[in-house]
Parts: sequence; structure tokens; C-alpha cells
Amino acid sequence: MMPAQAAPRIAVPPVIDAAAWDSRDPAAPIITLTGTSMGTSWRVLAALPVRLAVSSAVLGEQISARLAQICAQMSHWDASSCLSRFNRAPCGTRVSLSDDFAQVMACAFAIAEASGGAFDPALGRLTDLWGLGPHAQAGHPDAAALIAVRTVCGWQRLAFDPATRTLTQPGGVWLDLSGIAKGYAVDAVADLLGQHGIAHALVEIGGEISGRGMRPDGDPWWAEIENPPRCALPPLRVAAHQIAVASSGDYLRGAHTLDPATGLPVTHATTAVSVLHASCMVADAWATALSVADPERARNLARTHQLAARIVSRCGHEWFSPALQVML
Repeated sequence: MMPAQAAPRIAVPPVIDAAAWDSRDPAAPIITLTGTSMGTSWRVLAALPVRLAVSSAVLGEQISARLAQICAQMSHWDASSCLSRFNRAPCGTRVSLSDDFAQVMACAFAIAEASGGAFDPALGRLTDLWGLGPHAQAGHPDAAALIAVRTVCGWQRLAFDPATRTLTQPGGVWLDLSGIAKGYAVDAVADLLGQHGIAHALVEIGGEISGRGMRPDGDPWWAEIENPPRCALPPLRVAAHQIAVASSGDYLRGAHTLDPATGLPVTHATTAVSVLHASCMVADAWATALSVADPERARNLARTHQLAARIVSRCGHEWFSPALQVML
């Protein structure tokens, strides 16, 4: 006999948005839109309002264009992006940022400080040294190369002025926003849908999701958090109602998350982290930070900042933060 599958755990937001309930249309059709961007795939499920000013085909084109716009600003894989141009800028150059770029940098600085540097948006030279960006590298870097690169890394070296939306290049610092930009893109697509009057939708880009409103039948949009292989854990399903989920782990791509404190790949006991938050951008950055921090520090960070987080260790042990426990 096959063993019975364990019943899933269900995580539900503590508050149901009455306005979202009242605005849903039980007869609204759900469309599915898909595409590729940011080196991965994206998918949108949307409950269409009766009067939609654009066709679903045009809506899909607008989503693709919005994602291309974000990549053109913040991709470290595109040599012509605004981010890449900042990385090449001479010492002392003060760069004006777009609204998108400035929002991401403001969040990145806030979480870098709150996490004690576990999240760091200025590790571009380090990720490049390890071959985790567009430039492939043969073998591991030696100690001398690591020391040299680490002297020009670190968010503390940057000067960001949110009032003027300017970022100053101190000389040699490379940004890498791969731990936050995808989450921002999820939020941006959900916001784009909202601008068209689509208040009920599920947006997913490469595993990061945001649920706005609810399904026409009154159910939430459901998302199941992936369990690492060989971890015999019951499924964890999230009612994605006005909430986003972002995850970070090393069980698919190996040890690709770097510790800013050492310059080395993270190899401690944590193998997967998921964070639930109203903002997918915030969830994305915190999932990275909690993956970098050692397990005890990660748990303390989740408690201190009241993060709804699940942390899974390599031995299959699972920890729910207090903020997530109350959602179960």
C-alpha cells in the first residue's frame, strides 16, 4: 500500500478584505496569461471585470512591456541597463534613478540595515567573481581575489538620496538586485492590472507570487509552497488574499546565495526559506536575508520584524515564525 499523503496545512491571512469581497463578480471569467521575462516564466490569472478597456491580448502585451521596462532598468545581465551603466560609472558620479529603481533601492537599503547586512544589494562584483552573473567563471576564486573584491562591495559604501532619487557611485561598486527585483516586478504587474480595474488576480514570476482580491467563487487564490526534495513535510498551502509569497533555497541551483560577511556561498543548515508579506518585493528581499543568516539569527530576525516565515533545514526540520503560526 502507498502511504497516505499528509493533509496540507493551510495559512490564511488574519483579515479578509471586505471591499474585495464586495467587489467580486461571481460571473466574472478567469483568463490565463503567460510569457517569459527575467530569465524565467510568468503567469497571470485574472478575473475580468464586465467593462475592460483592453483585450486580453493587449493586456498580455502590456504585462510583457512592463517587465521589459523593469529589466531595462535593473538587470545585471543586460550591459545596456541603467544598473549596468551605474556599475560602470566613474567614482563620484551621481545617477538619477527612475521611480521603479528608486523604490527598489529604498526597500533594499531598509532591509539591508534591518537585517544587519544579511541582505546586500551591492554584491555585484562578488556574484560576478563566483560566476553567478552573465560572466561564467571556471572554478572557485582564490582567497586573494575574494579579499580584493570584497573591498569594493557593500551597501554601506553607497549614498542614496530618496528625496532626489539619486544614487552616488563611490567607485567600483556593482549593484546586483536579483534578490529583490523579481519581487518588485510581481508587485508592478499586479499594480498594472489594478490600473485597468482588475482587482482580483494572481501574479507569479519564477515562483514568486502575489494574490490580489479573490476568485469569483469567493475562494482565495491558492498557492502551495514547495517543499525541498527528500524533506517529508506535509504540504503548506497559502490563501493568497492580499498577500505575496517569496522563497529562497539552494536545493535546485546549489549553493548560489553568497554571504556578504564572508564572500562565500552559504552552506549552513538552512535549505529553504519562504516569507509571506503584503509586498512581494519585501518578501523577496527578506527571504534572501533569512537564507543568508544562520538559523538562529534568521529566527531572531523573523521574530523581531514580525515576519511570517517558514525556514526548512537540510535535515527536514521545519520552523514557523510566530507571525506565520497565527495564520495556520
